[in-house]
Amino acid sequence: MAVPGLLEIRNVSKYYNIPERPLLQVLDNTSFCVEPGAFVSIVGPSGCGKSTLLRLILGLDDDYQGDILLHGERIVGPSLSRGIVFQDHRLLPWLTLEQNVGLALENVKRPARDKAKTVREHIDLVGLHGFEKSYPHQLSGGMAQRAAIARGLVNRPEILLLDEPFGALDAITRIRLQAELQQIWRVEGISMVLVTHDVEEAIFLSHKIIVMNANPGRIAREILVDLPSPRDRASNAFNEIRREVFSLMGESTVLSLAA
Repeated sequence: MAVPGLLEIRNVSKYYNIPERPLLQVLDNTSFCVEPGAFVSIVGPSGCGKSTLLRLILGLDDDYQGDILLHGERIVGPSLSRGIVFQDHRLLPWLTLEQNVGLALENVKRPARDKAKTVREHIDLVGLHGFEKSYPHQLSGGMAQRAAIARGLVNRPEILLLDEPFGALDAITRIRLQAELQQIWRVEGISMVLVTHDVEEAIFLSHKIIVMNANPGRIAREILVDLPSPRDRASNAFNEIRREVFSLMGESTVLSLAA
């Protein structure tokens, strides 16, 4: 089991330089902390910088102001200590499920037997035992996303970053995989950071929700989710948090339609 990561976002601002236009600010003085082993979700309207922030945490872009620290050390470039799962599973169609998961270990200096054992363990963890030799076209959308989660975890990262991992799935599959992800998080014991448009998903999974506003992206509020598990989506407490999040996002129309 990996050691969970302490992630600190300190006063992060980000600008994009667009030719013949003023600098575009997408993040403004953003600060929050992901405690070791916590599950934190980031929600907000389109254009608030959620995915940009995830790219910075992953280390794909170092052109920003402020600091992003893992265990007190500034993040510089991608690292095996940070795994990622995207909305698109991005499995290579010419490789089997076990080969796709094993790709994440290709540059890791470990005996081949150990790598194969780790791949099997993570395929079992996401409930895909028996599908090791299957190709992506033989898997359902939900199964492909489970494979992507296995690939993101197989290096045993300190933090797993999830960028709308269930956004392309149907509602029933999405709800089922949310519960499965929660169980995987409990087993792995690592820190997870989820970017999502689905407010209910964030409440169901998270210890803490970072609510962001746009133009430029900034934190409206951090909401601690102190609800017992398994969480009841129909409970008054769940829906009170839901109303608070939508209100902070300025979604009064959504609230009135749902009333």
